[in-house]
Amino acid sequence: MTTRVHLGEPGPELEDLGLSAELLNKTLARTVADVRGCTDLDAPAMAGFMFWSRCNRYLAEELIPMGWKHTQRDSILRVIHPSMEFAVTALSGAGGVGDRNALVRSKNPKGPAMARLVENNGQFAFFTPDEVRYGRQLEEMPTWCLLYKRGSKRNGLKSELSLPVKMNGQYVDEWLHRIIWDLPELDDPGSDISLLDDPPSGDEGPEVMVQLRGGN
Repeated sequence: MTTRVHLGEPGPELEDLGLSAELLNKTLARTVADVRGCTDLDAPAMAGFMFWSRCNRYLAEELIPMGWKHTQRDSILRVIHPSMEFAVTALSGAGGVGDRNALVRSKNPKGPAMARLVENNGQFAFFTPDEVRYGRQLEEMPTWCLLYKRGSKRNGLKSELSLPVKMNGQYVDEWLHRIIWDLPELDDPGSDISLLDDPPSGDEGPEVMVQLRGGN
């Protein structure tokens, strides 16, 4: 893994972003409780998809009453700060999530929509629908990632809030800031919560294998 952290000025704390450890811990705890209800009779990737969806949902439920906005554009679930200066999305991480001295990256490959957010080339149209609704382009807003990872049964979940600045290949693996806070011992989610944390991409339908029978 080639994860790097760009060192520079001291980064912001949770409070500077209008967040708190209590709020994020509550969001993660509610999500873990939901995912523990998954069984072997669910779809194989259900736990991962549910964790991604519910974590973003509960984060939005906590923040919308505080003036944050919510968007699902490009299938990236985000909450947008009332200042319109940045957004937050939750996704699964790999490596040393929650460990300031370890390397970390997104667990699953990301598509071009996430790449545009991370790379942010600064090329924006004038008075686009985003500017009318949000005051600026969504891609222009820095997007923080609430990373989560299943740990051991003793420490069931790891998490951090980090600001990505580059993707190498299909993985987000370079960060400007990483914020680590005290995470209580949440229950083990009981499943691989990183199997799938994005909806299927593209408009293709399901692939169906058909074997033709021979005939006269």
